[in-house]
Amino acid sequence: MKENALTNAIKENVAYALKEDVGPDLLSGDITAQLIPASNLAKARIISRERTLIAGTAWVNEVFKQLDPSVTVSWQVSEGQWVRPNQTLFELEGSARSLLTGERAALNFLQTLSATATLCHHYAQIVEGTGVKLLDTRKTLPGLRVGQKYAVTIGGCYNHRIGLYDAFLIKENHIHACGSIEKAVKKAHQIAPGKKVEVEVESIKELTLALEAGADIIMLDNFSPSLMVAAVTLNKKFTQAQNSSGIDKCRAKLEASGGITTKTLRSYAETGVDYISIGALTKNCTAIDLSMRLI
Repeated sequence: MKENALTNAIKENVAYALKEDVGPDLLSGDITAQLIPASNLAKARIISRERTLIAGTAWVNEVFKQLDPSVTVSWQVSEGQWVRPNQTLFELEGSARSLLTGERAALNFLQTLSATATLCHHYAQIVEGTGVKLLDTRKTLPGLRVGQKYAVTIGGCYNHRIGLYDAFLIKENHIHACGSIEKAVKKAHQIAPGKKVEVEVESIKELTLALEAGADIIMLDNFSPSLMVAAVTLNKKFTQAQNSSGIDKCRAKLEASGGITTKTLRSYAETGVDYISIGALTKNCTAIDLSMRLI
C-alpha cells in the first residue's frame, strides 16, 4: 500500500468521523462538553481492557490534530506492539473539552484496527511455516477499507486487491457475460496491460482453461484439500510442459478460497497453494475494549 494513499485515507477517515460525531462545527458541536469551562485543562489516560496487538495510532493522532492541535498525545506503546489487560496505551493533556469531544472518534479507530490486527495475527500463527500467504478481501467496513487493510499487514497477513480498480478478478458471472474464460482473460490483458489477471474456477476443467488462457492467479473456489493438491500438481505440470515447448511461462499462482475456517485452515495451507483469501480477517473482528479516564 502506497504511503500517500494511507496518509490521505487517515485524514479523510478522521475528518468524516469528526463530522459524523461532532457535527460541522468542531469547536461547539459537542453540546455536552460545553458544560465545562473553555479554560479548564485536563489529563486523561487510555487503557486496554484486554490483550491486543496495537494498530491505528496514526488515526488517534490525527483526531486530535484536526480537533485541537494543542492537545498533547503521549504514547506509551508502539504500533504493532502487544499489550496486556489494564496497560496504559497513551495519555492526553490539554483542553478538557477537546479530550472528551475527541475520545469516541479516537477510540473507535484504535479499537477496530487493533481488533483487525489481533485477529489476523491469530490466523497467521495457524499457517506459520507453510509458506502460504493469507490475503484479506473487500469485505471491509464501509469507509475504513484502507485502514483495515493496513491493520491486516500489522497482524502478519497480506492484502489482496484494494478495490475494483487495481487488479482483475474474473468470476463466474464475468465469464458468462464474456462468453468464456479465454475471452475474458484476453479482454482483461487488452484493457489494462500489466495488471494482474485473476480467474475464479470451480473445477479442474476450469482450472485447465484458466491456465491455457494465461491467467496470472487462479482462485480455487470451494475446492477440497485433496482437490487442491491435484490442482497444484496440474499447475506445475502445465508450466513444465510450456517451458519445455520453448514458451517462457511463469507458473500461475494458486489461491484457495471459500468456506475456510480456523479448523481447516492448516490443512489448506499444507496443500501447496500460494495464497488463501479469507473474508473473516476484516469482517469477523470484534472491537477491543478500551477505556479513557480523566486523571
